[in-house]
Amino acid sequence: MVDRPAVAAAFLAFIAIGELVRLRLPGDREAAPIGAAGALAYCLLPQIGSSPARHSPAQVVLVTALGMVLGVLPHVWVGRGPGVLYVLRRLVVIGTAAVVFRPMAGHRVGPLLAAAMVAVVIGVAALDAVLAALVRARQLRAPLRPALRDEFAGVLGIGSAIGATGMLIALAVGVMNLWAIPVFCAPLLLTQFSIRRFTAIRATYRQTVRSLSRTTELGGYTPPGHARRVSDLSLAVGRELGLGEADLLDLEYAALMHDLGQLSLDVPMHGGATIYVDPGEQRRLAEEGAKVVRATGVPAAVAEIVERQAEPYRRPHEAIDPTLPIGARILKVANAFDDLAGDAPERDAALSALERLRHGMAYDYDPRVIEVLSGVVGRGG
Repeated sequence: MVDRPAVAAAFLAFIAIGELVRLRLPGDREAAPIGAAGALAYCLLPQIGSSPARHSPAQVVLVTALGMVLGVLPHVWVGRGPGVLYVLRRLVVIGTAAVVFRPMAGHRVGPLLAAAMVAVVIGVAALDAVLAALVRARQLRAPLRPALRDEFAGVLGIGSAIGATGMLIALAVGVMNLWAIPVFCAPLLLTQFSIRRFTAIRATYRQTVRSLSRTTELGGYTPPGHARRVSDLSLAVGRELGLGEADLLDLEYAALMHDLGQLSLDVPMHGGATIYVDPGEQRRLAEEGAKVVRATGVPAAVAEIVERQAEPYRRPHEAIDPTLPIGARILKVANAFDDLAGDAPERDAALSALERLRHGMAYDYDPRVIEVLSGVVGRGG
């Protein structure tokens, strides 16, 4: 038997609308902030008007599941529905919250119940971050630790807004009845709109960087697809080395624009392969490229990676330079590998390129980066 069918239907519709207007967060994460806040509010609901809310944990999960299905169906219809793991994660999290909190919901609203709400919100937010990190690390073949760091950073951002909105709605329904839903979801809707704008701007900026990276190809300075291949290799290696999302984004921009210094050449070098020119010329081209990169307004870390990509991992009779960014080390190896192997489909070309890079591990290239690259190439990355 469904307790308070009208209230259940209202929250079901709230969750469905939230799923319908879902968005993708930076880092290609699926999210439905309004739907998540609605499910959390229904889970934490202590009373409706002056009467206690007595719906069970099973009813919370059922309402959440039906709301998600109704909201997701239009996205599935057009081929951009969420992954199954995302849906299961949401249901596990809200089910856990319901099992923990619903037995306490019959108590009088006061400081103790509010404290219990806060504890449940913090606990399920941490659970959601851990589950999301496990899925993301598996999908990207990345270490768990940086994935956890990135997911907990997300909890401090949009996650805190979801938790606060869910609690406010749950408490306000006791005073305002169901009018609390539209009143208190408005700020979260504005936040979601701002995030959507930010994501769109970031996507446009990334596309601009990619277009800029093709100027060396169109001018005949580098082979077609070189910048994209170096970027893909750099990101694959960076993920396995444990770089966070912010560092990976800097590395992607640097890899895409790493050859812009070649535009200063009067005559393009043969094949655009900087590995075959002397170290002094490599450093000059890197410095020229960094000047162009700084003019684009990207973060300073991107220009530093481009500028220092030609520096050796270590110099003879000297210690390893601790100031050399890991992104510059990765870019140096990925660029050299593509200069040697290019887009040749033959496995022998890739193995030969790796063998030549290993010969330079003592000074030119970071041994850790070489080994990770070998694994990426071995898997066909």
